Amino acid sequence: MLNLATLVDSSVKTNPDGLAVIFNDSKMTYTQFNAMANKFANALRALGVERGDKVCVMLPNVPFFPIAYYGILKAGGVVVPMNVLFKSREVEYYLADSEAKAFVVFDGFFDEAFKGWQAAKTCPNLVVCSADMAAPPLVQADGVTTFGRVMAAAAPVFDTVQTMADDTAVILYTSGTTGKPKGAELSHFNMFFNALYTARFLIYGTKDDVSLAALPLFHSFGQSCVMNAIFSVAGTMTLLPRFDPGAALGIMQRDNVTVFAGVPTMYWALLNYPEADKYDLKKITGALRICVSGGSALPLEVLRGFEARFDVPILEGYGLSETSPVASFNVLERPRKPGSIGIALWGTEMKCVNEKMEEAPVGELGEIIVRGHNVMKGYYKKPEANEEAFRGGWFHTGDIARMDEDGYFYIVDRVKDMIIRGGFNVYPREIEEVLMEHPSVSLAAVVGVPDAVMGEEVKAFVVLKEGKTATEADLINWSKERLAAYKYPRSVEFRPTLPMTATGKILKRELYGEPIPQQR
Repeated sequence: MLNLATLVDSSVKTNPDGLAVIFNDSKMTYTQFNAMANKFANALRALGVERGDKVCVMLPNVPFFPIAYYGILKAGGVVVPMNVLFKSREVEYYLADSEAKAFVVFDGFFDEAFKGWQAAKTCPNLVVCSADMAAPPLVQADGVTTFGRVMAAAAPVFDTVQTMADDTAVILYTSGTTGKPKGAELSHFNMFFNALYTARFLIYGTKDDVSLAALPLFHSFGQSCVMNAIFSVAGTMTLLPRFDPGAALGIMQRDNVTVFAGVPTMYWALLNYPEADKYDLKKITGALRICVSGGSALPLEVLRGFEARFDVPILEGYGLSETSPVASFNVLERPRKPGSIGIALWGTEMKCVNEKMEEAPVGELGEIIVRGHNVMKGYYKKPEANEEAFRGGWFHTGDIARMDEDGYFYIVDRVKDMIIRGGFNVYPREIEEVLMEHPSVSLAAVVGVPDAVMGEEVKAFVVLKEGKTATEADLINWSKERLAAYKYPRSVEFRPTLPMTATGKILKRELYGEPIPQQR
């Protein structure tokens, strides 16, 4: 038997008076936090939530999130996190597809959440979380209540439901870039071991660690590598609802943050933040002992620049929602290879294969496939998707990489992001790396756009460094000198910013445009 909530149940015994959660001026010890999670578990029981029932959560990085998350698990329920930026149509789909029994939402996102909940007509309970615990429901409707009301009558003691290790703990929906989102069913063991291994063997965490939760907790990276990982060692999580480089530096300084996990765009923002010197960088770098990057490939120029300025190593890892999420990592006891996503997680297997499932020779490209304790049970109610994803008994990631002679993997790109120009495969990340080496370039994203002659043509979107200049011709010529003739961008569009998801990934689909003139 195993329940992911054991992370809290165990830590409250070993560190009852230690700080569990910091949010602005509010602080909760493990004893206080555990009592709140217990109260919410009792509240869910009163609402009719039983073992195996799904509970959707649409909450930002505020204390309500971890309280609801572990309360659901303690009650034997299944957590279904939602992006807080969802519109009503997306809310409706998640509620209906997951067959949720309850829906927990922050009042700041109530309008879209309520419309989606009403449209779904499948979820009997809507619990609204407000800073004012005594506030009445925002609307008077059957099934709508508040966090304050359900908690008021709930006892602070609860006997955590003894779920089985292979029972589903969390359903994480994929982004749905190639169709409707699919729910990856992750077991209690998937999530428990991934968090425990991350904390104790990758970042060597202790109860004295303070981890900054800047990554959205509704995302797998934030859940496993920040929240679950830090709770597994009875450390402290300090919450940042929405990433901002100034706010992040302020929290690092205030709370003596020792561990920071972020996506590449966060490191880029911190490195290029013009007012960073307003903060006590000496104090920040003195406390910060390790950083972790994932979500997408970290440009080498950003890695080198950040490490030089903040005097802290960044360990790159790799994973997906379907792998709990960590699948590979640069580990402290082995040489770190900048630009690499490291070696396969202990107890798992990773390799690069061609379309025939033949393993690619060392140094050659192939699709990453994974199998092991971190791989999901499958997509919820999607047998055809599972058949496709688990071909040959391995989970197919859709990511293109190469492996070196030491077993280190290097991501090249997503299969779906690959550009086919005149019959040649072009991988955007390679071009982005070259562009980011230009002294004037701060950030770059490369996409394929339709072209009557080549089928697809290479186009770059570039953000320049403050005070720097460059022309389209400058960057095209820079690329031509460093890339094969079929790879360099034929056009460059300058932007003040690039569109990003709530998790900090560049939204390339919003950059795709009309066919561009052929340049020879």
